[in-house]
Amino acid sequence: MHISENLSGVYVLDFFGETRMATRPKVPVPVYGERIAEGLRIWDPRRSKLAALLIKSWLAGGLGDLVKMLNLRPDSKVLYLGAATGTTVSHVSDLLSSGLVYAVEFSPRSMRDLFSLCQSRDNIIPLLEDASLPERYAPFLEPVDLVYQDVAQRNQAQIACRNAALYLKSGGALVLMIKARSVDVTADPKDVQKAEIERLEGVEVISVSDLRPYYQDHWAVVARRRDQA
Repeated sequence: MHISENLSGVYVLDFFGETRMATRPKVPVPVYGERIAEGLRIWDPRRSKLAALLIKSWLAGGLGDLVKMLNLRPDSKVLYLGAATGTTVSHVSDLLSSGLVYAVEFSPRSMRDLFSLCQSRDNIIPLLEDASLPERYAPFLEPVDLVYQDVAQRNQAQIACRNAALYLKSGGALVLMIKARSVDVTADPKDVQKAEIERLEGVEVISVSDLRPYYQDHWAVVARRRDQA
């Protein structure tokens, strides 16, 4: 294994001839069955859309700019919408050694696994809530540097905008993972993607990335909250 680069805790590896991302946890223990190599947790792009986005950015020569844009610093605050059982959340947690991840998940079953993850990590705040009703978790949050959304609901852009408007710092970053088939299973996925992007308000879209070959009909939208006058 050869480490090609380390950007704010995001490691780029040549792992048996394949480019992989990795993060370094405080305690090198697998969370979802991932490989551990020299104290690093291999970040599987087929299990994490954020890992897929990072790898595609690396291959395009823009990983450093993306990591900086996303405010992935040790002291960052992240609002993660659609945390599920915590696969990607766990890697974000690795990156935020002195920061926090506010992990919102609607499913009680997924939340049970997420709670188990939180028992070994003190920088994840689990919130059993509906991401489409962001006012409900206002008492538990502070302004965040990054809003990351990966929810399988029809109104994905609306959910992202409402959360960004309430919690994202001016100039902060938004990552919206558009799941086209969850919005409209009958429409052309590219048309769905364009329509969702057009519904975004209060943010400036920086990039749109097709996540193939890792995910079909999924796009990662990176945006920045516009500075308020």
